[in-house]
Amino acid sequence: MAKPFLEIQGLTKRIGHRVLFENISFTVNEREHIGLIAKNGTGKSTLLSIIAGQEGNDGGKMIFRNDLKVGYLEQTPHIDGHKLAGLDDEYLQRYKQLLTQMKITPEEAERPEAQLSGGQVKRIALARVLAGEPDMLILDEPTNHLDLQMIEWLENLLRRSTMAILMVTHDRYFLDRICSSIIEMDNSRIYTYQGNYAYYLEKRQERIDNMNAEIARANNLYRTELEWMRSTPCARSSKARYRIESFYELEKVAKQRIEERNVRLEIGGTYIGNKIFEAKDVCKAFGEHIILKDFNYNFARYEKLGIVGNNGTGKSTFVKMLLGIEPHDSGTIEIGETVRFGYYSQQGMAFNEDQKVIDAVRDIAEYVDMGNGEKLSASQFLQHFLFPPEEQYSYIYKLSGGEKRRLYLCTVLMKAPNFLILDEPTNDLDIVTLQILEEYLKNFRGCLIIVSHDRYFMDRVVDHTLVFHGNGNIQDFPGSYSQYRDWEEQNEKPQEVEKPQTKSEKKTDGRNQNRARKLTFKEKQEYNQLEQDIAALETEKKQIETALCGGTTSIEEITEMSKRLPLLSAELEEKEMRWLELAEFA
Repeated sequence: MAKPFLEIQGLTKRIGHRVLFENISFTVNEREHIGLIAKNGTGKSTLLSIIAGQEGNDGGKMIFRNDLKVGYLEQTPHIDGHKLAGLDDEYLQRYKQLLTQMKITPEEAERPEAQLSGGQVKRIALARVLAGEPDMLILDEPTNHLDLQMIEWLENLLRRSTMAILMVTHDRYFLDRICSSIIEMDNSRIYTYQGNYAYYLEKRQERIDNMNAEIARANNLYRTELEWMRSTPCARSSKARYRIESFYELEKVAKQRIEERNVRLEIGGTYIGNKIFEAKDVCKAFGEHIILKDFNYNFARYEKLGIVGNNGTGKSTFVKMLLGIEPHDSGTIEIGETVRFGYYSQQGMAFNEDQKVIDAVRDIAEYVDMGNGEKLSASQFLQHFLFPPEEQYSYIYKLSGGEKRRLYLCTVLMKAPNFLILDEPTNDLDIVTLQILEEYLKNFRGCLIIVSHDRYFMDRVVDHTLVFHGNGNIQDFPGSYSQYRDWEEQNEKPQEVEKPQTKSEKKTDGRNQNRARKLTFKEKQEYNQLEQDIAALETEKKQIETALCGGTTSIEEITEMSKRLPLLSAELEEKEMRWLELAEFA
């Protein structure tokens, strides 16, 4: 039987008048790997900090096993001031081995934090925690700032580990492959699921469905009991006390709300033409560090491109050149006249911390065009981004890191761009927000570039992948990142076997480079679906036109059909245009 390493009993934490969690209880057992899931701002990082002894609580108990050694990796670790002098030789040997495995040189490990990248700081902090060989490991967003190679290395290490692990992460592959239990914090309560992330999704939905059914039953009974309570008020004292007490308990259940606060990102984009951008023989280097070398690329309309690669290979520099933020050394980059960029970057979040949430949005626009003639006020728009009215008048400095990221995403998307560039969009966003963002991006009628280390997110959204190998070597792979990794593993020497030709390898001879390419698997599916959609839309259009001319349609039906017809025609025109584009390569 597993031995408990840690027992949390009735733990409570408040920040001012805000209750993060109240009277929560759970257990971490020996060798158990637990993932902690909750919306941004509900206290995940605070809970880990309390357990690690970095922060106090407002009630409850934490009972640790005697002599339990706990290791803690903060979400944003700081390594300055960590003294290695006096530590035993065994620790130092393990520490140096881990640094080597994480590709950190001894010189880098000795530098001040200010001279290191976020990824280097994260790896050094990880090495220091793991070298201590803790019995229980607490990890707050361990994959943030790590490249894919390091994430996979850490994933394999933790999967085999006998340490107890309690972690918060947005990386769903990482979560699914490491954790055997999920703890969800929702509405200040704790729910435990004995299974991985996939099991959690299934059982969570069952819990919500059951709770909704319970609330519906309570509401039906509540109406009857409320009528009883209101009858003959003067005789209230003579009524059965147990029935009165039961009424108030019933009232609590009936007034519950299972609030699935989804981010509905149904924002109307602007038209984008056939010419997007074309890169010809583009070169870029910082001294001897080559980023691009004779790079050629012709971006297609509605293309969804993922960019992956190790830290330092130039991914962020590439998108900055496209945006005109970073100059290129030679070659040309031509941007289409209709292109309207929306840029979400790792460093782009710059708010006036003393400003209120609602004012940060109103500074951009009082109203947001959602498409189809619908407009939302700034306040209504914020509610779609999980900011209820009472939180919109909070000051930005009071928001958690994830809430600030969500607000930043809101300010980018409300400008209705037709070409989105998202540089590490998943860092600090909760899983609920990521799921809705994925759905929006899958249906986004524009162009998309995503730079990300989140494999799950990339697999769900992108059509094909640029792999930055470093030193100007960029591989164009016609599939998702997971498909690329499968292909790579099947070929011991991937650079020597036949593989998809990169666009940078194709000669620019004045012809449209897109003519040489074939449809990807997703594009073939889209092509076939478009044929069905167009046929269905044409049928619906004919039916409406016939009904409008028939003379037997009611005024209400005519009004609705008159609204539907122009929307139908626009949708049909758009799908036909896309079908023609794909038909060129079919």
